[in-house]
Amino acid sequence: MQSALTFFYGLTKSVGVPSYGIAIILLTIAIKMILYPLTVKQVKSMKAMQDLQPKMKEMQEKYKGNPEKLQKEMAALYKDAGVNPLSGCLPLIVQMPFLIAIFFAIRDFHYEEQFQSFLWMSNLAQPDPTYILPVLSAATTYVQQKQTMTDNSQQNKMMMIFMPLFIGYISLTFPGGLVLYWVISNLFQIAQQWWMYRKPAETVGEAR
Repeated sequence: MQSALTFFYGLTKSVGVPSYGIAIILLTIAIKMILYPLTVKQVKSMKAMQDLQPKMKEMQEKYKGNPEKLQKEMAALYKDAGVNPLSGCLPLIVQMPFLIAIFFAIRDFHYEEQFQSFLWMSNLAQPDPTYILPVLSAATTYVQQKQTMTDNSQQNKMMMIFMPLFIGYISLTFPGGLVLYWVISNLFQIAQQWWMYRKPAETVGEAR
């Protein structure tokens, strides 16, 4: 990951605008493009789950006192619709090694001192002292979750609040470069999801 970051930094240097911040943005976009097929799979699964929500609510009411029967009927519904409720988690699992790798890559990266600043930050290896990036990380996480929420249960509503706040909190101590990666990744994901959700579920995979 450090080699990839160095490569993109070299690109910015070759066009006369050496910037580790731009390099991180380019690296983020490259990773999102590599993971695009998984994003398509995730969105298709979530769109299908949204379509099933009315039937699922009917079943939950009908078999409210019979959880075993409800579970069987739900399984049959998923099977008939060709939906795997766990498939939406796959892209999140796959992204974890990337996130861990880029965390250590940015944390331990040796920047050229004169180019380690970006926008309002004087050092991408240090936390953002203005708290702008942590706030953006929380806000973009919230929007991304809101886009894909398929269940308005109380538990999910709590997660909608807890997860962005947690991400924002830990971003206060993370290197600015890592939080920049997270924010750009979220913005890219939000744009992808917005575009895909505009299309019918069966054509999502063609939206390239």
